[in-house]
Amino acid sequence: MNIQQAILAVIAIPGVLAIAAVAPNAFQILGLTGLGKRKFKSFQSHTTRARSRLIDKGFLEYKDGKNFLQLTEKGKKQLRLWGLGGYHIKKPKHWDKKFRILSFDIKEQRRNIRDKLRAVLSKMGFYRLQQSVWVYPYDCEDFIQLLKSDFRVGWDVLYIIADQVENEKVLMQHFGLKY
Repeated sequence: MNIQQAILAVIAIPGVLAIAAVAPNAFQILGLTGLGKRKFKSFQSHTTRARSRLIDKGFLEYKDGKNFLQLTEKGKKQLRLWGLGGYHIKKPKHWDKKFRILSFDIKEQRRNIRDKLRAVLSKMGFYRLQQSVWVYPYDCEDFIQLLKSDFRVGWDVLYIIADQVENEKVLMQHFGLKY
């Protein structure tokens, strides 16, 4: 993870960590750094430059004058692309007895996108049925649309809702489901 990724991730989390990332001297004031003075100055200048680049790119913006930094929509999208958060699927109380199947065919030239997509699906709890076929038991259409948009893979990804899947007992056991 580079400094820009760390700053975006930390600003996405409210509280003391966000303040420390935006104002690196907060660590020094609180006496929380184990860095020597020279290394701390270097860290501080790298963080300041990274923060400025994030603002220039439109990932961060100041809120209420120059007191608080916040993520822009563009910054939230970038976090999702880096796999550092931002994706959520709301799980219902009851399963509707349907499986959501995601199948994709992304060309070799876009291998990095394909790998990132697999990482996000795995992180979100999807079950890998085959290399590019993933299954989830709950409605996730909004999530898939957001994923298609963020990764620019709209035509390469197919979303299927199935009443039955061969050998679904394995899926039901994996997700802890009962008929």
